[in-house]
Amino acid sequence: MIIDTHVHYNDEAFDKDRDEIIKGLYNAGVEKAVNIGTNFKTSMECIELAKKYDNIYAAVGVHPSYVDQTTEQVFDEIEKMCIFPKTVAVGEIGLDYHWDDSHRELQKEVFKRQLELAKKTGLPVVIHSRDSAKDTFDILKENRIDEIGGVMHCYSYGVELAKEYLKLGMFFGIGGVATFKNAKKLKEVIEFLPLESIVLETDCPYLAPEPFRGKRNSSIYIKYVADAVADIKGVSTEYIIKKTSENANLLYRKLIK
Repeated sequence: MIIDTHVHYNDEAFDKDRDEIIKGLYNAGVEKAVNIGTNFKTSMECIELAKKYDNIYAAVGVHPSYVDQTTEQVFDEIEKMCIFPKTVAVGEIGLDYHWDDSHRELQKEVFKRQLELAKKTGLPVVIHSRDSAKDTFDILKENRIDEIGGVMHCYSYGVELAKEYLKLGMFFGIGGVATFKNAKKLKEVIEFLPLESIVLETDCPYLAPEPFRGKRNSSIYIKYVADAVADIKGVSTEYIIKKTSENANLLYRKLIK
């Protein structure tokens, strides 16, 4: 059974069939999924989904795109959410410099605050990093990410930086991009990484794998990611599923009942 380490089932893309999809995950070979928050509202939605469904767990936090919405009350409320028994991580948090109005200094401040929260609550972190390789790495290293633990969600940088993240004990979230024909850099990273550091994710409803690219993604397609990783690593899909699920339980320590 596969563990999907990064989903967004609270997204409006699932409004018409959310219950059907989540209840059907087990029959599709997916044992558990971690629903990831991006701001106060979506983090609350993650908690509600985790309360409703046995196979859904929550991560709570403020994505860099929403840092201008953070207040002391938001930080306080997210800290309270961390105490919820099925909250397994703080995330997704990090830096995103892709847009011109990226509030870079505020992003760094909010990122550091949430790393402190992870330390305080004993939870690992889910890291979003886009066009911000150096600053993300420097902040994680300075804040002793090796003492917190976490995953580089949808890792998009190269092998050299992956080597440095390995030294910090980070996991790497591998999703649908691994199936894309033009994903040469990611495939090189997957080939390099030890299997002990890889977890599978869909980021649904985004980044559907081939042959569903451009369509709504869901955890039922995660086996295509497992197949792609297995092909690159030269092992069976069954072994990839077994190993990455073990890794997911190590990453998200509270997944184990």
